[in-house]
Amino acid sequence: MSGVDVQAAPQFVTTFDPQHGVPVSVAEGVQRLTAPNPSPFTFHGTNTYIVGEKSVCVIDPGPDDDAHFDALMKALEGREVSHIAVSHTHRDHSPLARRMKERTGAIIVAEGPHRPARPLFEGEVNPFAESADTDFVPDRALVDGETVEGDGWRLTAVHTPGHTANHSAFALEDTGILFSADHVMAWATSIVAPPDGAMSDYMTSLDRLLTRDDRLYLPGHGGPVEDPPTFVRALRSHRRQREQAVLERIIKGDRLIPDMVKVIYATTDPRLHGAAALSVLAHLEDLLEKGLIATDGPPRLFGQYRPG
Repeated sequence: MSGVDVQAAPQFVTTFDPQHGVPVSVAEGVQRLTAPNPSPFTFHGTNTYIVGEKSVCVIDPGPDDDAHFDALMKALEGREVSHIAVSHTHRDHSPLARRMKERTGAIIVAEGPHRPARPLFEGEVNPFAESADTDFVPDRALVDGETVEGDGWRLTAVHTPGHTANHSAFALEDTGILFSADHVMAWATSIVAPPDGAMSDYMTSLDRLLTRDDRLYLPGHGGPVEDPPTFVRALRSHRRQREQAVLERIIKGDRLIPDMVKVIYATTDPRLHGAAALSVLAHLEDLLEKGLIATDGPPRLFGQYRPG
C-alpha cells in the first residue's frame, strides 16, 4: 500500500487480571486499582493509579462508583493525597475526582474541561455526548510540559489530543514511565470519534510519542505496554493501513459509512460497529482535509463520499 509504513501489526495483549478492589504494585512507587466497570469499550475496567508513598497523586480516579471509591480510599489510608490528575473527561475516568477532592482536599489537575475537537455542524448530534463529563473543571489547568510534584515523585503533562481534545498523558520523571491513559493501550486501539476526537490530532500525538524515550506505558485500560517505540510505530502503521482501507472502499464504489464498516470491520464484535463507524468518519474527515476524497457539505455519519 503506497505511503503506508512497512511494519508489523500491533501485538495486542488481551490477557489481564484486573483484581478489582485490590491495589496491585506495577512499578516502584506505583499501584494500580482497576474499577469494576468492564465493557466492550473499557475492557476489564478503568485503571486508577496511585503514585508515591506518603504523599501521593491519584491518576484517573475513575467512574462515580461506590465500590471503587471505597476500595480506593482504603488503599489510601495513612497517606496524604496532594493531587488528583485526570487524563481526559470521559465518564469512566474523571467523575470520581470530585468525591475524592471533597474527602481529601487534593488539587485536581488536567488539561482543561471537556470540549469537542471541532464544533458540531448544523443538525449534527454527538453520539457519544452521554460519555462526556461536562461538569468537570480542574482546579489547575496544566499546559503542555507543566509539572506537578510531591514527596518523591514528579509528573509532567504530555498533551496527546486525538481520543479527546483535552487528552493528556503523564510522564513520571526519572523513571521512563508514561501514564498513557486512552491514547495508547496494549489491549486494543483507542476510539477516535468525531466531534470529540480527531484522527489528525491522534496521529500527530502518536508521532510526538515517538520522539520520547519512555520505557513503559501504563494505560487507562488493561496491562502495560512494555516496548513503547515498537508498539507505537505498529499502531501508527495500523492506523495508516485503516485509512488506506477506507480510501480503497470509496475507490471501489462504497459511498456510505455502514457499507465500509461491513467490509473493513467484518471480524469486529458487532457491538462495536457503532464506534467503528465513528472511527471511519474520523478517517474520512482526515482524508477530506488532505483533498483525497469529496462529499457534499460537511462530513457526516450518514453522508455520501466519493473520490476526490
